[in-house]
Amino acid sequence: MRYIVTTPWWLRMFYTDGLIWKMDEKEKTIFLTFDDGPHPVATSFVLEELKKYDAKATFFCIGKNVADHPDVFKRILTEGHRIGNHTQNHLNGWETGDEAWLKDVKEAAQWIDSDLFRPPYGKIKSFPAKLLLQSSPPYKIIMWSVLSADFDVSKTGEQCYEHVRKNTREGSIVVFHDSEKAWPRLQKALPKVLDYFSAKGFQFKTIE
Repeated sequence: MRYIVTTPWWLRMFYTDGLIWKMDEKEKTIFLTFDDGPHPVATSFVLEELKKYDAKATFFCIGKNVADHPDVFKRILTEGHRIGNHTQNHLNGWETGDEAWLKDVKEAAQWIDSDLFRPPYGKIKSFPAKLLLQSSPPYKIIMWSVLSADFDVSKTGEQCYEHVRKNTREGSIVVFHDSEKAWPRLQKALPKVLDYFSAKGFQFKTIE
């Protein structure tokens, strides 16, 4: 499995202008994000952990999962977090035709009322990206600064924690996954991340 834990400038050069990789934040603030939910176990765990630290986060949800778990989705909103569109069926934007991919985004929007969007796998082509950025109202396409790599079954929860601890700075957008696949690592890494950075005086906010 190939991926880069932090996004270097040269990788961002391959993408359309206008994508957001880091927040312009000089204070001690981190932006935790969670992809692929809602999931009845993983998302509920995340919400409980965030509550312990009065932390807020942004959840990039899959439309079909919202349809399957509306109560968990409602809880995300009720507890003051933000949501974002992560497509209806988690389609790979590099392997799916533009029309079909954009249709999937539009379908998810029926379940997820948000101007935030994150492409599954971080893969989005130039033409659909420009359409989303120029839509009315326009989407904000949110990428990331740091991958926890909790989706990687070859990693341990401790390794995922270390990815975040070593690479996160003020304004970092950090990716976790509230999913079945990531659950074994998420449940070990997230509490340690919240504890470590809270002790350092950081706050956790939603992407606005």
